[in-house]
Amino acid sequence: MAVPISVTGGPPAGLPDPSALPAAPGARGRKPLSRLTTAIRRNGKATAGVILLLLFTIIALFPGLIPHYSPTEIFYAPKCPTCYSQPALVQATPSSAHWLGTDLEGHDVFSLVIVGTREVMVLAVVTGLLTTLIAVVVGVAAAYLGGTWDGVLNLLTDVLLVIPLFPLLIVIVKYAGQSGNAVLIAVLTITGWSYTARQLRSQAQSLRNRDFLLAAKVRGERSFYVIMVEIIPTMTSLLLACFLTNALYAVLAGTGLQFLGLGDPNSVSWGTTLYWADSQGALQSGLYLWEIVPGLCIALLGAAFALLNYAFDEISNPALRPLRAKKARKRTALAVPVGREFATDDAHAG
Repeated sequence: MAVPISVTGGPPAGLPDPSALPAAPGARGRKPLSRLTTAIRRNGKATAGVILLLLFTIIALFPGLIPHYSPTEIFYAPKCPTCYSQPALVQATPSSAHWLGTDLEGHDVFSLVIVGTREVMVLAVVTGLLTTLIAVVVGVAAAYLGGTWDGVLNLLTDVLLVIPLFPLLIVIVKYAGQSGNAVLIAVLTITGWSYTARQLRSQAQSLRNRDFLLAAKVRGERSFYVIMVEIIPTMTSLLLACFLTNALYAVLAGTGLQFLGLGDPNSVSWGTTLYWADSQGALQSGLYLWEIVPGLCIALLGAAFALLNYAFDEISNPALRPLRAKKARKRTALAVPVGREFATDDAHAG
């Protein structure tokens, strides 16, 4: 006897409609931005790095939010009524008028630090972006195209890797004369992409024979399309880590060159502030904050990029997650059988 089969839409009789069931809660139902925010909040390194980076970003974008003087304003001591000479420059210790004191020329140190934040942040972000972009073009293209392209680009990368970087920077910047921020960005970008390119090349080579890339070749897609649409989106976490590393390199190398007097001495930046403090003997004059605070800001900004780099490694790679998370999961797993054992003992006792 034939069994009639219903051809109408919907679930069989007696079964609930799957479309009417509530969505299962979990990470899959959340948006990527929400998952990233949750991961940052649960990671102490990421939280500390984001707070520090947001603080410096706000100061760089909106320096007027914090009351300060003009960095070029010179403060003089009150003129003696019986003196006919010019009033002496203020060499003030920290006070309500000058929170970090002044330098030997009467400039407010706190104002120099606040205004100099923007130049350092621009140096870090722009150099990080440009360096990562060049590394993507060279590293990924060399790995995917192969052949002569790979040989030439890999040779160029190896040459830059074996050259001592900081002496090369000193020579180039010295010949460039008084180097403003634009010159520093250009020099750091040209000389700093090789290590990142080697990392991206290795990652791209591991993806070269994957099925989705072979399928793109079979479809007849161009190499530019395959690199930009198929390869690069799979390397997002690595690209973010490379950007943070390059930004950290730009902060340390750029301020280091300015501290050595190879930047523009008339610019307002943490590196130039350190240069003038060291050349004018700030520590010997007792103006300790003039030299300590800019150096501390450089260290904190570098720590922000480093903490974010380590945190995103831990978030994206389960093998690098903190040991305390594994211990917490182990304690949770051991708590279940112990609770059941106690419940069984109580049942027997009753």
